[in-house]
Amino acid sequence: MAARIEADYATAGLEPRRRAMLRYVDRLTRTPAQITESDAASLRDAGFADSDILAIVEVASYYAYSNRIANGLGVEMEE
Repeated sequence: MAARIEADYATAGLEPRRRAMLRYVDRLTRTPAQITESDAASLRDAGFADSDILAIVEVASYYAYSNRIANGLGVEMEE
């Protein structure tokens, strides 16, 4: 399952709620300046509460932050 998600989460056979979350995180990661209220609304429509959305944003943002720190310092990641 992890390999399928890594290859393409949209076709990995995930439930709609998880696909919505990953679509949001993908958009937040690739084009953060383009996130709008409608993006958060799509998560609410999928069943996420505002506290869930906050947690999703915090985890995705922390992951991006920590990777940029590692990249900036030349830290090699484990396989």
